[in-house]
Amino acid sequence: MTKVLLGIGNPLGRDDALGFRLAERFQAPGWIAIPSYGVENVLGTVAKLQPELVVVVDAAEMGLPPGSIRRLPLRGSPAMLGSTHGLPLALLLSLSGVAQVVLIGVEPKDRGWGEGLSPEVEAALTRLSELLASGRIAELPELVPEEKDQARP
Repeated sequence: MTKVLLGIGNPLGRDDALGFRLAERFQAPGWIAIPSYGVENVLGTVAKLQPELVVVVDAAEMGLPPGSIRRLPLRGSPAMLGSTHGLPLALLLSLSGVAQVVLIGVEPKDRGWGEGLSPEVEAALTRLSELLASGRIAELPELVPEEKDQARP
């Protein structure tokens, strides 16, 4: 089974670089990791790979403590844009023919300009990498309705 980790982010946006940096560092059997600035930039690559699973990781402002990790709903998630042009992530990924998509958001602490992740987000990156490599994605909590109501677009 081919699995793709699609790490989204701006490498010069401090904690916004989380997904990008995770994909740069991530190595695990059966996985292909792709760092990108946005989903639309790699749709062709994802479609050619024909993965059974795509995990999209991005910084997501959810109103939680910095470094909090949540699985996000694919449709209607206000916490993650996934596209630099504001196109719905579900639409973009459906165009690539992906069978299963999991969205993972990590609460950023610092989205200012510069390089380097905050300690909280760096710790989340390490934990997330370990969970993905060991196939334990289901251990990540989902964003619950109370948290969704607090999420900031």
